[in-house]
Amino acid sequence: MVPPTMTQMWATMGSTLASFMFVWAIIRQYCPYELRRFLEKYSLRITGYFYPYIKISIHEFTGDRLKRSEAYAAVEAYLSSNTSKSAKRLKAEMGKDSSNLVLSMDEYERVTDEFHGANVWWVLSKAVSPGRSMSMSYYPEQEKRFYKLTFHKKYREIITGSYLDHVVKQGKEIRVRNRQRKLYTNSPGYKWPSYKQTMWSHIVFEHPATFETMALEPEKKKEIIEDLVTFSKSKDFYARIGKAWKRGYLLYGPPGTGKSTMIAAMANLLSYDVYDLELTAVKDNTELRKLLIETTSKSIIVIEDIDCSLDLTGQRKKKADKGCVEDEIVKASKERIKEPKEEGSSKVTLSGLLNFIDGLWSACGGERLVVFTTNYVEKLDPALIRRGRMDKHIELSYCSFEGFKVLAKNYLKLESHQMFDMIHKLMGETKMTPADVAENLMPKSPQDDPERCLSNFIQALEQLLKEEEEEEEETKKKAEEIKDIDTTKKQTQENKHVEIQNDLGSNRTTSF
Repeated sequence: MVPPTMTQMWATMGSTLASFMFVWAIIRQYCPYELRRFLEKYSLRITGYFYPYIKISIHEFTGDRLKRSEAYAAVEAYLSSNTSKSAKRLKAEMGKDSSNLVLSMDEYERVTDEFHGANVWWVLSKAVSPGRSMSMSYYPEQEKRFYKLTFHKKYREIITGSYLDHVVKQGKEIRVRNRQRKLYTNSPGYKWPSYKQTMWSHIVFEHPATFETMALEPEKKKEIIEDLVTFSKSKDFYARIGKAWKRGYLLYGPPGTGKSTMIAAMANLLSYDVYDLELTAVKDNTELRKLLIETTSKSIIVIEDIDCSLDLTGQRKKKADKGCVEDEIVKASKERIKEPKEEGSSKVTLSGLLNFIDGLWSACGGERLVVFTTNYVEKLDPALIRRGRMDKHIELSYCSFEGFKVLAKNYLKLESHQMFDMIHKLMGETKMTPADVAENLMPKSPQDDPERCLSNFIQALEQLLKEEEEEEEETKKKAEEIKDIDTTKKQTQENKHVEIQNDLGSNRTTSF
């Protein structure tokens, strides 16, 4: 018997397939829908006894049709990392909050993944809902996209126990890295037109500051960076010790020492969003809590110049005398009568701010930094900056020589120069903020080469040193004048006392 040729085999297979499709079309047309559903149901059940693979579907929309599934978005981000290496059909999309073009697998494309020895297959599919007219095709229910995961049943425990968690976790981290970071600010309450309107408005956060460009000592930079990175990886630690996953930073120092730049460097290091909270625009403590609820994880909540924000900077008032209490009551009642009802005035209290930072509501999210900045740390209430609220206090002071070298490298591309010795000597005798140092190093015209900029900086240091010496001499002179005046007053009082004593003595003699 002559074996069939390959052409004959393909012809036979094609004929069989065509016959099957013809029979299936007849069944779909003339067989009742209920009977077809019955046959499909039990055919799938029978096939399941012999089919060695398990399938899991993750749909794009579940429940609320207006909200995309978080699981679907995480799987899409996870697969985008290895799709470009193995898939042949790709689609490029710019996500809603993404700053980069993301490649993902196209429809009906199949990719393979491996996890702890288990091989799995992912396919992006879509299903069209039956019974819809063409005019209704714009509804999202018309096409339902979903990812289908297929794996051998012997890997059930690995896939359902740890692989899916791994996919979601990695997918969320990829989304965070690809997202477009934002700078938020709060709007006054009267500007919210509806209850769905967010309390925050935002722009894209594009500040270029990094710790490498900051004028700080290397040891201090290293300490701050290690503290921030350790915090970002301490989710399990905070859960174990029973504390909300947050950390407070107090940045204090003279104006121009880089407090705002430090915040931008923190955000860029950790890839966090920034919420710039303006307390004067917050109506009361209730709105302050609402603002906290709307902040997301992986963010920095900033209150700059806390010493200038409302009346929150003074010490708690001590108990007064009984008479003073009555005077205060009368005074308060008069002020209440005179006080106009201003809708825009803020009624945020110190207690409300403390609860915002460290109260029960502070645990409504995770992985957040709370940063205060101030020029005068001594004005702040101790309860506001104690450990547990402001966990780490960072003093940003005048520019050191190490900080100058960072700025010289940034602005002039110089790591060493013969003028550095003179600058080192002058900076040890005077004080200048990093902002002033940067301004003096910045070229002002095309003719300003590095040598000229350094010469200008040396002149600025010498001028500042001269002014400080003159101010010190003036202070000494005034102190001496005051001392002379006090001495003169004391001598005059002593002379008057002697004269009075002499007059009293003469009066006693005359009377005798």
